[in-house]
Amino acid sequence: MSITRIVIHCSDSPNFRDDTAEDIHRWHKERGWDGIGYHHVICVDGDVQNGRPHYWTGAHASPYNANSIGICLIGRDQFTDAQWRSLEGLVLSLTNEYPYAEVLGHCDLNEHKSCPNFDVKSWWGNIERNNLD
Repeated sequence: MSITRIVIHCSDSPNFRDDTAEDIHRWHKERGWDGIGYHHVICVDGDVQNGRPHYWTGAHASPYNANSIGICLIGRDQFTDAQWRSLEGLVLSLTNEYPYAEVLGHCDLNEHKSCPNFDVKSWWGNIERNNLD
């Protein structure tokens, strides 16, 4: 599988609620899906939990699933400092693994979505600039 996108999402659950990858797996199963659609989930305490393995096509940003990795931040539009630190570390690691992958938000692929409710391209641009210094 050739990964060309790393897509950031939010769970759209109440901010700061202690949801987990297991909770999202259950929600997605309840909708009749195969299970969690994301590859990684970042909990409010910053814990990075695994969802689908990278070799399993995600179910998070149709029609871009076959060539993307999905990351889900728990919350709607407010994230903890621990989540921001974990997101930065995870995306840095993934871009080392998939150096040609574009980092973007779900809303950048679907104009009807606001998820993850922040400008991922600007956020990532700042991270990249800071890592060049």
